[in-house]
Amino acid sequence: MFKRILICNRGEIALRIIRACREMGIETVAAYSQADEGSLPTQLATRAVCVGPARAADSYLNPCALLTAAQLTGCQAIHPGYGFLSENAEFSDLCRDCGIQFIGPSGHVIRQMGNKAAARRLVSQKGVPVVPGSPGPVADVEEARQAAEKAGYPVLIKASAGGGGRGMRRVNTPEELESAFQAAQAESMACFGSDEMYVEKLILHPRHIEVQILADSQGHVIHLGERDCSIQRKNQKLMEESPARGLTPALREQMGRDAVLAAEAAGYVGAGTIEFVMDQEGHYYFIEMNTRIQVEHPVTEMVTGVDLVREQIRIAAGLPLSYSQEDIHLEGHSIECRINAEDFRRGFLPCPGKTEFLHLPGGPGVRVDTALYTGYELSPYYDSLAAKVIVHAPTRLGAIRRMRRALEELVIEGYSTTAPLAHLILYHPSYIRGRYDTGFLEQNLNTLLQWEPCGEKEL
Repeated sequence: MFKRILICNRGEIALRIIRACREMGIETVAAYSQADEGSLPTQLATRAVCVGPARAADSYLNPCALLTAAQLTGCQAIHPGYGFLSENAEFSDLCRDCGIQFIGPSGHVIRQMGNKAAARRLVSQKGVPVVPGSPGPVADVEEARQAAEKAGYPVLIKASAGGGGRGMRRVNTPEELESAFQAAQAESMACFGSDEMYVEKLILHPRHIEVQILADSQGHVIHLGERDCSIQRKNQKLMEESPARGLTPALREQMGRDAVLAAEAAGYVGAGTIEFVMDQEGHYYFIEMNTRIQVEHPVTEMVTGVDLVREQIRIAAGLPLSYSQEDIHLEGHSIECRINAEDFRRGFLPCPGKTEFLHLPGGPGVRVDTALYTGYELSPYYDSLAAKVIVHAPTRLGAIRRMRRALEELVIEGYSTTAPLAHLILYHPSYIRGRYDTGFLEQNLNTLLQWEPCGEKEL
């Protein structure tokens, strides 16, 4: 097992990794930027090393600074968390070239699964269903037009190297295709340095279902059930739950098997997530793989009892999985709400600032993952995620009621957050009945905003 690990991340995920390492008897070194000097990870890690100025490109995205910090502090491994360099194939390769274990897959696997067009081809060869569309990247507008006509409109023009909704455009008619293709290609080039595009049929009113997998270097691959991540805004998840409502045991098992097949096709080692879209008839299709720990991993931990970060570290150290597929059972229901420092009444405008006062909820079945504390300055340089509130209860309705109660206890003063919006969603009839898809927030935001002045406790 590793003696010391460098954590190349910040905020709540850095703190989550520190906690797992402490329980495993592993020392931690927190790599931090100048903006994060007073953060909780720097205070709770065994040691902290400044790797650059506040700008992410000069610190958390600076491979040379991070690897130098790891070598100078005697770290045997690097945990990238999520975001930043967690899915950077070159960084994974650099770590191994320097004799440092990257806690994640190899650069080859990251490249293979990070390219969405290549990933579609790979998993389809194993019989995993993929969304109809171009079999691979399209060379130009004319090839995109042919693929769109074959798949049937509406379609999505998507960046092979994309993510987070960037480099993606909806096309409803042939007349829209050329301008949409050019716009998506330009955005992809600006965001990812690649203009490679592919075409995919747009599944109308889909649900976003993802399956957590774990795979060790001995060839064992298991799935840990699914998460419904359909409450989104512009492809950015806001709430997640597990298990997904309405999935029969047979369908859940089938999706799990396909997720395992996809991971095996890639020769995957580590913790990862296979993402699917599901239509109204229950047909599901592979869309991509995330080759890292997910923001929403706590809901899976709550319903399975498996510490995913601990398993990640064990796998990277060459140890076999602690669990077989037969050991995995989903117990009860879990919901996670992402609390972002955003003003949802003003177009989700980011509004970082000083945390004037903080009170976190507690009680049975409540977990809060955050690096906030009273007096902490939430930096404008990074993602707006301030906290994650996660609950667990025997039933879905019990989890909804518990989350309402937890959010009513949560107090973050100093800036606006999305907590009131999450609280309102938990009272919406469609959410309570589990009848929602990825268009829920877009369709209901105006209604939710009209409810808000009534006072949350009156709803």
